[in-house]
Amino acid sequence: MSGFAAALIRWQKAHGRHGLPWQGGRDPYAVWLSEIMLQQTQVSSVIPYYQRFLASFPDIATLAAASQDEVLAHWSGLGYYSRARNLHQAARQVMERHGGVFPAEFEQILALPGIGRSTAAAISAFAFGMRRAILDGNVKRVLARYFAVAGYPGEKSIEALLWLRAEELLPHVGIETYTQALMDLGATVCTRGKPACDSCPVNADCQARQQGLQAVLPYTRPRKALPERETTMLLLLREGEIFLEKRPPAGIWGGMWSFPEIAREEDPQQACLASFGFETETLKPLPHVQHTFTHFRLHILPQPLTVSALQLRACLAGGMWLSVDDALGAAIPAPVRQLLLLCRKGDAEKPAD
Repeated sequence: MSGFAAALIRWQKAHGRHGLPWQGGRDPYAVWLSEIMLQQTQVSSVIPYYQRFLASFPDIATLAAASQDEVLAHWSGLGYYSRARNLHQAARQVMERHGGVFPAEFEQILALPGIGRSTAAAISAFAFGMRRAILDGNVKRVLARYFAVAGYPGEKSIEALLWLRAEELLPHVGIETYTQALMDLGATVCTRGKPACDSCPVNADCQARQQGLQAVLPYTRPRKALPERETTMLLLLREGEIFLEKRPPAGIWGGMWSFPEIAREEDPQQACLASFGFETETLKPLPHVQHTFTHFRLHILPQPLTVSALQLRACLAGGMWLSVDDALGAAIPAPVRQLLLLCRKGDAEKPAD
């Protein structure tokens, strides 16, 4: 065992994170679910979602039998919704192709939707004790500093070098503890800002620390101006209910429920009449909402309207009328939830000036 691995294993047993809801067992379903939820999301945010999700979908068969709406509703607010859609699709594949038993072979795990090399390795290590290297964002940072690897870890050549380092350091025993130690070290000690180098179990050999490069390494993604987009969301109100429509299965917020959208230059009343057969009266606009995705920033202009006349076409438009409380329980993205809460307060019922 390398000195690096031995030091991390000792440190994890004494100072690492213990008692997390998904720790202490080898149920591959529970491990898989936790690893998917933890992608790009902090542990503190994941815990309540994980517990609720597992209570409603305690096994692969239950998850596979659920509707996508049910799955997305349990994911609502956690973000990166493609994870939930892939999780659901993968559960159905496990039922169809593996007889309902989560596969133990690495290549079969990797073939499931939404599972990349590092996630497959983590599942293999925690659920099956397999000797596989992980390389998530935290681990990239740890190794980039430990070996003083210059360059942005998202570049293929730099990532390939970090994978090589990660595989070289793998111990032959204690793989579960070592894998957890790497995750814990990156999340709690070797953090992006102000790393706690004095508490690091491998600080004596860390090349970034020796060279005073902790604040420099790893290099950040080359900055590009984030594109800006605008949309107007129509909050259609009728007799205490609000109108939601289902988004297309692919793309942003795929398969979730949201408000109808129009371009900013379109007239809301004319758009409602043309698209849905709704005759409406305009209310006072709600405050501007901003939502940032990985690749662009969306500016949402919420426009409430009361529906004064409703034709049959409205029932055939792929939408549904719900009370605000019921709408809050549906599979909705975060900005829609924010606007629904304003509606519940009555902010969407003020007359236009």
